[in-house]
Amino acid sequence: MFNLVLFGPPCAGKGTQAKKIAEKYQLTHLSTGEMIRREIAQGTEVGKMAGQIINNGQLLPDELVVGLLRKEIAGRIGKEGFLFDGFPRTVEQAKKLDGMLAEYGSALHGFINIRVPEPELKERMRKRAGIEGRADDTEEAIDTRFREYHRRTTPVAEYYRPLCRDIRGDRSVDEVFTDISRFIDDLEAD
Repeated sequence: MFNLVLFGPPCAGKGTQAKKIAEKYQLTHLSTGEMIRREIAQGTEVGKMAGQIINNGQLLPDELVVGLLRKEIAGRIGKEGFLFDGFPRTVEQAKKLDGMLAEYGSALHGFINIRVPEPELKERMRKRAGIEGRADDTEEAIDTRFREYHRRTTPVAEYYRPLCRDIRGDRSVDEVFTDISRFIDDLEAD
């Protein structure tokens, strides 16, 4: 299996790029955000708890997110590989991901870090809030999300630094995708 992480702050364009990457490289796209939003929409116990935490701009407990992801991975083993979108968000989650992949005789092959200046990200989030009306895009939640991101999530990029490629995400979708594709093509050539 060929496995990648698509990483970056909120509104960096991960979802847009993930769809393009998964299609081009035939990877199973695993978006923890989509999994969690599905749980919320279905009104499950996990969804109810997650909704309250997310609406406050905080990260979900590691064991909750890892449990959802473990179930998704187990149901899709044997595919070409996985594109992890929105996971891992903490170093502890990164260690759990490494362990899960090792259980299946695999590993992470690349880590794509989309970087966008924070003022632009906040503006993107405000626009998204106006379009989608997401409860986690209020000014207070946005500030909390960035504090949490800097405190708990940015260390993940350092944890995976040997596998990491930083990609500027403040350009057109196609320009970003071209750089990501070059990185993935180089990984596959090795």
